Amino acid sequence: MGKNGYYRESVETMDRVSLDELIEERLHHTVMYANDHSPFYRKWFKTHHIDPDSIRCHEDLLSLPIISGADIRTHQPPNQTEFGFKSVSWDSVFTVHETSGTSGVPKSYFLTWHDWQRFAEKYARAFVSQGIGHGDRIIICASYGMNVGANTMTLAARDIGFTIIPTGKCTFPLRVITNYHPTGIVGSIFKFLRLADKMKAEGIRPEESGIQRLIIGGEAYAEESKAYLRDLWGCDVYNTYGSTEGTMCGECSARQGLHVPEDLVHMDIYDDRMKNFVKDGECGRIVLTTLIPEGESCGTILLNYDTEDTSVVTSRDTCACGRTHMRIYSPQREAETFWIQGAPLNRVDIERGVFQRENMEYLTGEYEAFIYFDEEHDTTLLKVNVESKHHEKPEHDLISDNFIKSFFAGKPGLTNPYKEGLLSVSFNVTPPGGLELSALSGRPKRLVDRR
Repeated sequence: MGKNGYYRESVETMDRVSLDELIEERLHHTVMYANDHSPFYRKWFKTHHIDPDSIRCHEDLLSLPIISGADIRTHQPPNQTEFGFKSVSWDSVFTVHETSGTSGVPKSYFLTWHDWQRFAEKYARAFVSQGIGHGDRIIICASYGMNVGANTMTLAARDIGFTIIPTGKCTFPLRVITNYHPTGIVGSIFKFLRLADKMKAEGIRPEESGIQRLIIGGEAYAEESKAYLRDLWGCDVYNTYGSTEGTMCGECSARQGLHVPEDLVHMDIYDDRMKNFVKDGECGRIVLTTLIPEGESCGTILLNYDTEDTSVVTSRDTCACGRTHMRIYSPQREAETFWIQGAPLNRVDIERGVFQRENMEYLTGEYEAFIYFDEEHDTTLLKVNVESKHHEKPEHDLISDNFIKSFFAGKPGLTNPYKEGLLSVSFNVTPPGGLELSALSGRPKRLVDRR
């Protein structure tokens, strides 16, 4: 274990046949554990006339119904007197967690100490694969509240041997940079952008700050924004995908996708009808299943859980880093996807157009987009607003042309509606603070459907 090595080499480099056998062994054990310990699943198996012992391999999961976040909310207070998904007694619950609630009422999750150890190991594997180890000092800008990420990252740091600076947010005093000389920061794209602006205003050049790695978490992003961050900070930028449900995937130094810790969480990619798996290389919905090693406990078990995120399995071949666990493309949130003239549009598609490198000479990176429908002319309007760095009038036509060219190159399905007049794009550049979201607190939606 250490920099540029592995956290658990025997598992991370396990040959594909042995890894698949381990996955199926743990899958069967987890299903049986759910039947024995989970009030929800015990009743669920009986209601759907499913013999838990018959679920023994990956393909058998197709015979199980899909579980959603709504199912979890339905089986917890105030809808029920008890938590149907809690799979251990209260004296075995180590911590209680809730999701952020941005997509609805927060969902409750319960972690045992075994869960904590597994969650921390997932993050530890990702950190080590990114070259983090002894001597590093990492600022954690993620919340230390009821979300699980920051807490288990901190436990991972203990296991690896690096120092955590738990600011919880990126609005920390800049003495944290100048006094403690951190080597990395965990945060989100826009937190990194705002922090860089704050540093430059105080005479601190981000690329000369000693930061060697930025680790993105908490939101989907465009590769263009990641590339801009890399130039702005002059350091490596890595992606992670974590959730209260226990995904915790990480991009390694090879940067060829996010590794899924397949021995600890099983991930399937389903078609849009949620009936079958899609082929590797095709986009679909991420459906996950908890995997529990024998002899360990689990506070909240999920079988065939619809994350409402989409992704693509990019490869199951051995990575250049030596890891054999499959890799996925950076996931996107289904809630941030809308349909226009039969084609999907995600917030990331807007971001890709905004963060064209030439544009960023003039823009802060902040943006918002709104979809409208003109009933009189039977057309759809996509209104995109971006924020300029200065009050002086920027190169509007240049920025707009760059956006349009990039946007339609990435969304060819919208090109014909645009040429036929069924879709129009309004592009506006506002002065600093001129966006609607500037007046909103928290994490505002950047793509809003107002049809």
